[in-house]
Amino acid sequence: MNKHGIDQEALIKQFSEASAQQGDAIRKAVTEATLKALQSRELTLANIKQVLAGVTKAASTGAAKSPLDAVDVEAMLGKAVAGMDDALEKAVQANRVALQQMVEQGVSVRETHLKKALADIDKMEDSMFAAIRKAAAEAGEMQGPWTSVLSAAQGKGTGTGAQAAATLQQFMDTAQQNLRESREMGMRASQAMLDSYATLVSGVLIGMADALKQGETKPAAARKK
Repeated sequence: MNKHGIDQEALIKQFSEASAQQGDAIRKAVTEATLKALQSRELTLANIKQVLAGVTKAASTGAAKSPLDAVDVEAMLGKAVAGMDDALEKAVQANRVALQQMVEQGVSVRETHLKKALADIDKMEDSMFAAIRKAAAEAGEMQGPWTSVLSAAQGKGTGTGAQAAATLQQFMDTAQQNLRESREMGMRASQAMLDSYATLVSGVLIGMADALKQGETKPAAARKK
């Protein structure tokens, strides 16, 4: 197992020995390996990129040793991408739950750490595409299959991208709702101040009227003095 928490030898062996009918097994193996690696460290964007790089490297090495023809290798790499996508979807969901808990505890979505977390979620799909692009550039004979797989994934989109978009929308709506509530609270506070001011003015006016009445009731002689 390498420093990124991925048993690359096991993945390489599975890819090199896979048959054309074992695509779903490849997908499951990649999902499990990716999740295990992600769970063994802080779930930062930098760590996610390292894990994806390790998985794609193992996939390239194993696929290059496979006896499958080019079409089947491409399909197998497509399953590998689907496995990484499955794992990243769960990573987005984990972020979503954690963010929701923080918001429920009163942390503002505009707070720096939450804003960065949302920005990182938005970059997860691109990080996977970048890992595939790098794998293609370094894969030699696997460059063609990887490029085709990347093009297909970008064309139809990924579950990670859809989950990320839904999460960002949710918290954008939360931020807007919080902003509206803040504005409403501000307006209510302003109205309360205006009401208090009007009451204060009324009190002053009453005091002035009382003073005038008291002055009018004093004896004329006293007033002359």
